[in-house]
Amino acid sequence: MNRDFWQGKRVLLTGHTGFKGSWLSIWLQSMGVKLVGYALTPPTTPSLFEVAEVGKGMTNIIGDIRDLTHLRKVFAEYQPEIVIHMAAQPLVRYSYLEPVETYSTNVMGTVNLLEAIRGTSSIKAVVNVTSDKCYENREWVWGYRENEAMGGYDPYSNSKGCAELVTAAYRNSYFHPDQYQSHGVAIGSARAGNVIGGGDWAADRLIPDMMRAISQGQPVSIRNPDSIRPWQHVLEPLSGYLLLAQKLYEDGPSFADGWNFGPNDDDAKPVKWILDYLTKTWGDGASWKLDGGDHPHEAHYLKLDCSKAKSRLKWQPRWSLAEAIELICTWHKEHLSCGDMQAMCLQQIKQYEAAQH
Repeated sequence: MNRDFWQGKRVLLTGHTGFKGSWLSIWLQSMGVKLVGYALTPPTTPSLFEVAEVGKGMTNIIGDIRDLTHLRKVFAEYQPEIVIHMAAQPLVRYSYLEPVETYSTNVMGTVNLLEAIRGTSSIKAVVNVTSDKCYENREWVWGYRENEAMGGYDPYSNSKGCAELVTAAYRNSYFHPDQYQSHGVAIGSARAGNVIGGGDWAADRLIPDMMRAISQGQPVSIRNPDSIRPWQHVLEPLSGYLLLAQKLYEDGPSFADGWNFGPNDDDAKPVKWILDYLTKTWGDGASWKLDGGDHPHEAHYLKLDCSKAKSRLKWQPRWSLAEAIELICTWHKEHLSCGDMQAMCLQQIKQYEAAQH
């Protein structure tokens, strides 16, 4: 990734108030981007967006991705060159409770975004961030490749499969790589695994649940200790999105398709491994216990094949899962001691950029 490329670029980021969006906003600001964010208010209290004062270095627009009229106005006013779409209803268990909200946000929100893009001549590159859960899950022991069938068991996962199909349909119909000379827009989609990092306070996520319990001196209650997920630090996929956006901008037709950004195979670990490593790293008597109640279906096994990103984008994960957990503990201990959290984020971004592949 080339920091010089980003200097002065006009970027519109949806979902900038969320956990991943806040980390990406800080990173983009540090590279001199003219950044416009479009999102709902921060989804949690506390939130990374607020504790790291993310909105100070950017144009912060509160808006709903389901509001096409407002979205079009924002695009017309700010004329972005690069769009990164991360606004979403991101939680599996919430999607069982609110399927209409999940589909309207994740599917029609994507349609609205692509409609706004169709009417904005300044745009050259678009990255639509979906999920590793977009694939039809067959509980395989090997990783899913970008050409596997879309699917999804629950409303969240299925909505992300739908968002991928919508993206492909718009690309084929309006932004086909073969007609790039006439429209000048390259659209890629990015599918990442379970991200972890400092500043995530979402409900029903493993690390946030652990940090909440530990900070209150309680044992962490866990549903599925044997489930295996492609865990990765939040900066790993974000680096992939940035790299993909740059490639789409510079050489659009060659990169306008779907891309997986996941951890190396040996970091697809069971929940129990994370629990044990994090409680040991944190110290101070941190512990966990099994929650034996009834819970909605969640895929037991899910892994991504990232060969394409590694070979064609020259993207590689930089941090092991153990390093990621240590960085999370450092971040949250700094927060508990009332530190400067934007400075902490920038320090970890700098560490990431300096890390060897």
